[in-house]
Amino acid sequence: MNVRFAQAALLAVSLVALAGCAGGGNYHGYKYRPYTVRGHYYVPLSPREAIGYREEGIASHYSEGWFIFPGKTALGEKIYGWSTGGAHKTLPLPCRVRVTNLHNGRHVVIRLNDRGPYIGDRILDVTTPVAKKLGFYERGTALVRVEVLSVGDGSYRIR
Repeated sequence: MNVRFAQAALLAVSLVALAGCAGGGNYHGYKYRPYTVRGHYYVPLSPREAIGYREEGIASHYSEGWFIFPGKTALGEKIYGWSTGGAHKTLPLPCRVRVTNLHNGRHVVIRLNDRGPYIGDRILDVTTPVAKKLGFYERGTALVRVEVLSVGDGSYRIR
């Protein structure tokens, strides 16, 4: 009886996890309208202005979601603890960027789908798996270079 209960419980958890993977964001095209956070007004770049954009500064990492319970991004997409992605205050969403850790040369291409960071002079927040790939998870922050490769997804994508 215990084996059947364990199998049923595993099936139920699996179905809940799979159901949580369904669904994308609540946007079409690009998201670059001005917005306000904590009394500060931000004006994101247009998709065309963002192509070729480069910036250097401090990146940090953040964790969203827990186990099978996802967090939400600024695009309305679900984000889990194992998700790769990032957040920027003024680049249009979504966009693909190359992030290079200037201390060790490691780099990764990620899709930005969130807004932030809103702490000090930080320019970028990345998810925990990205921070581990870039080699700054333990330290918490790193000096990085951000280079925009493309903006948008699918038929909206521009390079």
